[in-house]
Amino acid sequence: MRMQKEVTTTREFEATEIPSGMKIRIPEGTPLAITQSLGGSYTVMTPYGYMARVDGSDADAIGEEIVSSQDAGASDKTPGELAWDQLRTCYDPEIPVNIVDLGLVYKCEVIPKEQGGSRAEVSFTLTAPGCGMGDVLKEDIRNKLLTVPGIEDAEVQVLFDPPWNMSMMSDAAKLQLGMM
Repeated sequence: MRMQKEVTTTREFEATEIPSGMKIRIPEGTPLAITQSLGGSYTVMTPYGYMARVDGSDADAIGEEIVSSQDAGASDKTPGELAWDQLRTCYDPEIPVNIVDLGLVYKCEVIPKEQGGSRAEVSFTLTAPGCGMGDVLKEDIRNKLLTVPGIEDAEVQVLFDPPWNMSMMSDAAKLQLGMM
């Protein structure tokens, strides 16, 4: 959800600067503007003019409720379908559209393992090769895939070939961003 909500931090916490991906400390008492709240994380604008991603586990520090990671739960869907559902809960912190609709996911396969359980393999890209958020998104994807029942291992790979372009976006994403 896109929003603009002014808050003041209630404690110090670590965030990720956007788009560099560098870890930063945000002190207690810092005024912030929450600009996006999607997929269990928050994008905030700092008083210094840069954006940062706040993990959902630190939501209390910005006056929001901590929500435990979404469990894919029991369903009549296949593990592959549940994996795609989890990918739709991952968001680019600068764009209010999930990574599937943005066209960033090239591959998502769930492969049964001989000894039982499954392994998920995902290949995705970024909207720009120099974006420092690749490792952050990679870890978000991995953690969410591991909530799918039966998926015990997840390999997530960032690729830049083919390079992403706006034609890879779904019509729903284009509509949501006012491009249609």
